[in-house]
Order: sequence, then C-alpha cells, then structure tokens
Amino acid sequence: MTTFEERATVHAFRDDALGEHDAVGLAAAIRRGEVGAAEVARDAAARVREVEDRLHAVQVHIDAPSYATGPGGGAFAGVPTFVKDNTDYLGLPTGHGSAAFTPRPARRHAPFARQFLSSGVTVLGKTRLPEFGFSPATEYEAAEPVRNPWNTGCSAGGSSGGSAALVAAGAVPIAHANDGGGSIRIPAACCGLVGLKPTRGRVVTNAQSRQLPLDIVSDGIVSRSVRDTAAFLAAAETHWRNPKLPPLGLVEGPSERRLRVGFLIDSPNGVHADPATRAAVMDTVATLERLGHTVEPVELRLDPRFTDDFLTYWGMLSFLIGVTGRTLGPDFDRHRMDGLSRGLREDYLKSWRRTPGVLRRLKRTREAYAAAFRGLDLVLTPVLAHTTPRIGHLSPTVPYATLVERILAYVAFTPVNNVVGTPSISVPAASATEDGLPIGVMFSGRPGSERTLLDVAFALEADRPFRRIQDV
Repeated sequence: MTTFEERATVHAFRDDALGEHDAVGLAAAIRRGEVGAAEVARDAAARVREVEDRLHAVQVHIDAPSYATGPGGGAFAGVPTFVKDNTDYLGLPTGHGSAAFTPRPARRHAPFARQFLSSGVTVLGKTRLPEFGFSPATEYEAAEPVRNPWNTGCSAGGSSGGSAALVAAGAVPIAHANDGGGSIRIPAACCGLVGLKPTRGRVVTNAQSRQLPLDIVSDGIVSRSVRDTAAFLAAAETHWRNPKLPPLGLVEGPSERRLRVGFLIDSPNGVHADPATRAAVMDTVATLERLGHTVEPVELRLDPRFTDDFLTYWGMLSFLIGVTGRTLGPDFDRHRMDGLSRGLREDYLKSWRRTPGVLRRLKRTREAYAAAFRGLDLVLTPVLAHTTPRIGHLSPTVPYATLVERILAYVAFTPVNNVVGTPSISVPAASATEDGLPIGVMFSGRPGSERTLLDVAFALEADRPFRRIQDV
C-alpha cells in the first residue's frame, strides 16, 4: 500500500477517439462513422491503464479489442464502460470487494447486466467496491483504496467508488453503479458526477434483492452529463418496462414547467450539514428561484429510531452474508470479512429480536415521506452532511464504534430513498470546497418521478455547466 499521502488531480482526457465526448456524443460519433467502436475501446483501455496505477479503480480487465469489432444496436452502441463487481457478468469473477472468499467466474449475466448490455455498451471490465457495498468509502484493510481523481488524497465515495473514479477521470463516459443506501449518489457527489437512484422497480431487480423483506437496492449508472443518465433510463426502458410505473421515455432537456421545491439542510435525524455543504444547497435554492421555481423550507419527520433501524437492517444483511457465504465460494470464511462487516454482524446478533419491529417501522417511513411532499414536486437536500473526507477517515481498519459514528455523521440523507423506494438524483453544485473538491446536492421525488428529477437537473446544468476536471 502507498505509505505517503497523495495529493494530485488525475485525468485521462486527451485527443483520441473518445475526446471529451459524453456517452451520447460518443455513440453519435460512432454511428456517423467518425470513429470506430474498436478504436474507441482500445483508446478507452489505454486511458484506464494511464490512470489505474493512481486511482486503483478496476477489479477485472477485459481485453478490449476482442469485445469491440463493430457497433451493434442500442443508444450506447460501442460506448466503453465497466460493470460494478457485485453484479454477475458471464465469464468474469464476482468478488463483491471481499477478501473472505475466492470468487468464481459467473455462469451467466445477471438480469441487470443483460439490461445494461442491451443499450449496446462495450464492457471493458469490472470496478471495485468496498466489501459487499456496506461502506460509503471504497477502502480496504489490506489493499489500496480507490482514490478520488479530483484529489487522490481523498475518498472517491462508495460503494460505487471504482465506477465514479473512472468516469470522473475521463477513462470511460459512463459506468454501472448501484445504490442500497446512497451508493450511486455518494460517489457521484464526491467525484462531481450525475448519479440517479431510480424508483424501486424502474430497472430489473436482482435476484438477491427479491429475497429480502425490504428491497433497498437499485441499479443505474454514474455519468458526467444529465443527458447520459436520461439516455440510460430510456434505453433500459426499451429493454424492459415496469407496467406498474409511469413510462419515462427519453428526456432531452429542461421543460417550461415551474416546480414547487422544498428544501432542508440538516438531516431529519439531527445531523447538521457543514458550512460548505450548507452554502452549496443555499446557492442551489437561489438558482432555482432565479429560474422561476418556488422554493420553501420543508420538514421530513422520520421516526426517531430510523437511523438505528437502518443500521440494524444493514447488520442483518451482513449476518445473512455470513450465513450464506459459501454460495459465493466454497472457501468463504466470515472471519475474513472486514472490520465494518464483522461489526455490523456482531451488532445485529445482539439485537436480532428487534427485527420484526425494525421492518415494520422502516416500511412505515413511506408515510412520513409522503407527508413531506404534500404540495411539493421535489425536495432538495445535501447528498452528504459534510464534504469529501481524506483517505483513511472511513477505512475498515478504524475501530468499529468510531467508524459507525463517522459514517452516521456523513451519510445522513440518502438512505431514506432506499427504504421508501423513491427516486433521487445527485448533481454537482456550482460551488466547490476551498481546495476544489466537488460538492453534490440531491433532489428527491415521489415514486416514478424520474422525469421531474431529470428536468431540474437539466435546468441546473444548462444554467451553470458542471465543472470539468480537465479544466482544473
């Protein structure tokens, strides 16, 4: 592991087949014949190699040229990307970020992998995540952390930290991410990206989630532009659409609709946002008002036990992994799980009798959420209670009690949407930290309201284009 503190900005943008295109622009260039899919894949693989020794974002590489002989169909035909290493991809091992077992090659694509591939993307490999996605930082007990390309001394967020680092650095335009407590939105906020957690059931559900008493995980992508996220959702809907949700279609820009937006800066569980984060939210409020939207303070009155209940639920997930781990690999050893996973499991074993009450209260959260939205279209909050921490602050080597305290003081806004199943998007704020790190702001909506979230995100991006790492 690196023994010195790194502080550098890392990106791979250059004059090659990818240029500065986002995924929509690159797919259009491939369709027009301006660049070839194989050339794009080779150049993306070269970009990944250029940044990987400093970002440590990749778990598995694929030999790119053999996977990109020509563009097929789909909105992203020929666009290079990565799949997160908690999702099965035929022939590649699925390691879940864990040292507790030896992963085996997957025998088939996971349902979401098939949905993602239907958009025409070229998969170059798999990205790293913290063990089983439990941490909001992609760090390990005995391996290099995934580093933030805006400042390699800082966290890239988690759990989709590897995907966010590659996209922010310009190695690929988009990458797969998923979110069980903020794991799309958190790394998007840390790395200056767009990250939308869809409504529960908007994209295909993975098999593990269907077996849980409360499905909190949604799949999606991280991207550098709002239109890439909009195009992904439209492409996913072309592959499969949930008839229980309103159709989305392709959202191509802001509408003329004026919205009523509520905002809150301190979390419902009493965590106060730091000054830079507060300023980013208030600056966004001012922008929304200037654009003609109505913005007003709002309260979200959660059960006072919500945070403890969510932590208990995560502990239950760690316990279940420990019990069923041999399905991942015959050599699975729960004692080799990292400090966070072990601590969550041990805490759950002390309080497992609370499980029925925890589940009842978590499921009732939708009532408080709905009450907060009366008369409103969206709610604006921070993504995180404080700005991106240094590497090591959220390491699994930190004593468990201290680590959990730090996590709860950081991840104070995102889990509500996972419990309720509602959509939520992180977009880069116009302001940054004093040392130039991105800050994310978050909009949340009612079930099925992705179009409204994309509408406001497009409007903010058009008003003040998101900062670019290549301009730093």
